[in-house]
Amino acid sequence: MIGTLSFGQILSDDFNYTDGALLTDNGWTSFSGGTTEAIDVGTSNGLTYTDYSGLTGFTSAIEGNAARLDQTGQDVQKTFTPITTGTIYYSFLINVDATNAATGYSIGLTTTGTTFGNRFFVKPSTTSGKVNFGLTNTATANYSPTDYDTNTTYLIIIKYDVTASGSYSMWVKSSGVPATEVAAGAPEVTNSGSGSATIGGFFLRQHTASQKITIDGLRLYTTWFGATPCALTLAAETTACNATTLGLDNYTATIPFTGGNTAAYTLIASSGTISGDDPSTTATGNIIITGVAEGTNITLTVSGGCSISKTITAPECKPINTLPYYEGFDYTAGNSLGAEQMWTNVNTGDLITATPISGSLAFTGLTTTGNSVLFDGAGIDCFSPFTETSTGTVYYSFLMNIGSMTGVTDANGGYFAGIGENSTTLGATLWTKRVDDTNFNLGIEVRTANAANTTYSTTSYQTGQTYFVVVGYTFNTATAADDVVSLWVNPTVNAAMPTATLTDSHAATDLLNASTFFLRQDSATETPTVQLDELRIGTAWADVVPQTASLNDNNINGLTMYPNPVSGNTLYLTSTANEAMSVQIFDLLGKEVLKASVVNNAVNVAKLTAGVYVVKITEEGKTATRKLVIK
Repeated sequence: MIGTLSFGQILSDDFNYTDGALLTDNGWTSFSGGTTEAIDVGTSNGLTYTDYSGLTGFTSAIEGNAARLDQTGQDVQKTFTPITTGTIYYSFLINVDATNAATGYSIGLTTTGTTFGNRFFVKPSTTSGKVNFGLTNTATANYSPTDYDTNTTYLIIIKYDVTASGSYSMWVKSSGVPATEVAAGAPEVTNSGSGSATIGGFFLRQHTASQKITIDGLRLYTTWFGATPCALTLAAETTACNATTLGLDNYTATIPFTGGNTAAYTLIASSGTISGDDPSTTATGNIIITGVAEGTNITLTVSGGCSISKTITAPECKPINTLPYYEGFDYTAGNSLGAEQMWTNVNTGDLITATPISGSLAFTGLTTTGNSVLFDGAGIDCFSPFTETSTGTVYYSFLMNIGSMTGVTDANGGYFAGIGENSTTLGATLWTKRVDDTNFNLGIEVRTANAANTTYSTTSYQTGQTYFVVVGYTFNTATAADDVVSLWVNPTVNAAMPTATLTDSHAATDLLNASTFFLRQDSATETPTVQLDELRIGTAWADVVPQTASLNDNNINGLTMYPNPVSGNTLYLTSTANEAMSVQIFDLLGKEVLKASVVNNAVNVAKLTAGVYVVKITEEGKTATRKLVIK
C-alpha cells in the first residue's frame, strides 16, 4: 500500500540513467566545481533494500544504477518551488564503501540559492570498518552513537521543519519501511537550531576524493513517505520552567494545535502528564504536558485519526548564580560540565569534563578538594550566568595548570576564559601564547574583537605548573571605550591587593555589563590542555582572593567528615582518637557563621544556607580544615 502513496511529492530520483551518465545531463545543475570530476551513475550499481527498492518496493522502479560521490569536484542540486512552511521528509538509500576515509556532509537541502541548509554527514567510526551518520543545520554534525557497517545498504529518513529554528530528526533503518512516523520509533538524532525558513533545492556534494558513497532511491515529500496529510496539525511548542534552582526542576510544554474535532485521537507522552484541550473534541487549542524533569525530552505521539510523532526538546531550568560566586568543580569524574546546574553548553563538539587527573589543584592558602575540569583544542564552550554588574570592578580567579604547548602554534595565541554580556559579546579574556613546547606567555584583553590588541606578559610561565590567576574588569562610565582589564599571577592569599602583573586598555567597544563567565575551546592551534579549579567571581578582591585567617592542618588522624554535600540538618565527624572535637565554620569571605562542640559525632548545621563553607576542626590541640557544601 505504501508504494501507491504520492501526496505532497517534491521530487524523486532513482538515478536509472545510462551507464556512466552525468547527473548534469539529467536534470541536475552544477553549483560548485564546474565539470571537474563530474558526478555520474555507475554500471548496475543500484542499491537493493527490501520493500523500498525495486518494482515491488516503495520506489516502484528498477534497481538499475545509482549516483556515485567519490571525488573532489563537482557538486550538484535539483531545485523546486521554494517551501516556506510545514515539513520536508526526505529519504534515500546509502552504501558507504569500506575505503571511505572522509568526514563531511554530502547530501541535504539548500535554500533558494546555493546556501546549504539541513545536511547529512558521514564519518569513519573509531571502530575499524564502521561509520557514523550525523545530521545538522550547520557545519558541525550531531552524530548518532551507533556504529554502522560499511558495504551495507541503509535506508535514511530525515524530517526537517521549515523554520528559522529548523528542528530535524533522522532515522537509520537496516530493514523495513516504517508505515508511519510513530512506527519508525525514536529517531537516531534529533535537534534544532540555525535552520532555514526557506528551502528550494536538494544537493549532492563531493567534498573530498577520500569519500566513497553510493546514493539511490531519493524521495522528498511534505508528509511521511507521501501519506495523506492528517487534518490535525501540531504547531511549534513552547516550554517554560516551573522553577530555576540548583536542584532538578520541572517544566511545562504547550503545543498549539489546529484541525481538531475531525477524528478520535489518542495522545501519549513519553514523560509528564497530558492536560489542556482534547483535539478529539476541540478544533483549536493547546495540548499541555506538565511535570517533566529538566533535561528530559518529550516524545508526543498521536494515533487514531492519524499518526504524528513530535519531539519536544527540554529547556535548561538553571538559575542565575549570585555574587560572590564559588565553583569547586566537585563533580563526578567524566561528567559534562555543561550538564551541571551552574553551567550550560554552547556550540558543539568535545565536552568540558570533570577530571580526576591529580584530583584538585593546590595553592598555598587555598583549601581544595575533589576534582577539577579539563579541556583542550576545539569543542563545546561552557557558560555560567551570574548577577549582572555594570559598575565598579568584576573579578574572577582560579587555579590553572597548562599542559604541553606542542601544536598550539597560532601566532596571536588564544583565549580560553573570560566574562561577557552574553554568550557572544565577550571581554576580560585570558590568553596563552606559545613560547616553546614547555613555556608560554599569559595575555589579557578588554574585548576579543582584535587579537592584535592583546597585552602579553614578558614573563614565561611553565607547563605542568599550577598558577593562581586573578583577572579584574573595571568599568569606566566616563567614556565609551576606556574600560581596563588587569591580571595578577600568584597573588598572596590573606593579603591586600598588590600591583597588577598586567593591565590592558585600548580603544575598543567595551562591555555594557558582565553577566556570564565562560570557558572556551577554540581550536587545536589556539587552546592548549587546560586543567582548572577553584573558580571565584565577585566585585571585591576578597571575593576572589580569600582573606580567611590561615588555618593550619596538623593532620587529625583518620578524620572523616560526612555527608558532603549536606542536604539535611546534620554533619558528622569521626577520627581515630575519637576525642572531644569542636568546629568553627566560615563563609568564603572569612566570616565565622557557626561555632559548636561535636556531640555524639554530630553537628547541627540546619541554620546554614545553601553554599560553600570552610570548616575548622580541632581535636587534642590539632586542627584540620575541610571544604563543606550545603545544599
